[in-house]
Amino acid sequence: MKVAVIGKNGQLAWELARSRPANWEVAIWGSAELTVVDEEAVAAKLAGFQPQVVINCAAYTAVDKAESDATTAYAVNEQGVRNLALACRRINARLLHVSTDFVFDGRKSAPYNSDDQPNPLGVYGASKLAGERQLQQLLPDASVIVRTSWVYSANGNNFVKTILRLLREKPQLNIVADQVGSPTWARNLAQWLWAVAEKTEVTGLYHWSDAGVASWYDLAVAVQDLALEKGLLETEKPIHPIPTEAYPTPARRPHYSVMDKRSAESVSQIHAGHWRKYLSLMLDELK
Repeated sequence: MKVAVIGKNGQLAWELARSRPANWEVAIWGSAELTVVDEEAVAAKLAGFQPQVVINCAAYTAVDKAESDATTAYAVNEQGVRNLALACRRINARLLHVSTDFVFDGRKSAPYNSDDQPNPLGVYGASKLAGERQLQQLLPDASVIVRTSWVYSANGNNFVKTILRLLREKPQLNIVADQVGSPTWARNLAQWLWAVAEKTEVTGLYHWSDAGVASWYDLAVAVQDLALEKGLLETEKPIHPIPTEAYPTPARRPHYSVMDKRSAESVSQIHAGHWRKYLSLMLDELK
């Protein structure tokens, strides 16, 4: 199997690289090798390599910056996906694309199904939804979209590593407690993508995260508790729960974005484990 992974500099592509199947030929490209907003460059690169599967991890993910930089966000998250879909269609390749829980408005009180109506609150979510729709229109029978949430890894920048740094630097933290979702260890998402890459019959839209729910406050408290146990932190600091209104940001965020993973578990034959277990394993890796 020949696979091209797009988005080399991100934490998900890093985990895909580490867990790639031993007998597969996998090329991993970053922006230095391929700019997804350049339609001709995308077509030429994929035609030259001739992958059977393309996994797109490239995205504009600066949620707050997107509010004032919508042109760039849509160029990457919509036009970039369109360019990849067109190129894959020409070479008969499947495209596995990673999207986000931010396509939802958070008004639901039960886990979101993949067929629930999206209603993004900001430019980031809207641009990701626009990319989904490009892919569904251009490559409906040879694509997989997986929405995920709250991704973290030992590599790159993410909430978990930021909390560790702040707990070392600050006397106390105030963390939003009324936004609820599901953390996702990038390694587990990578394993799901490799499993689906092998299943040529799988198409459509899925949701994947680790099991369980948390607020950002819950996750921060768990990071501190586990980091203290493992010797990554020396001193316990107060962590205070605050409402969203006490921490205003340019972009609005969904208050509830837990997603139903049952269809993703079914097609992959992988069962999602609880997020706290995987947070502990990731912190072991940081040691």
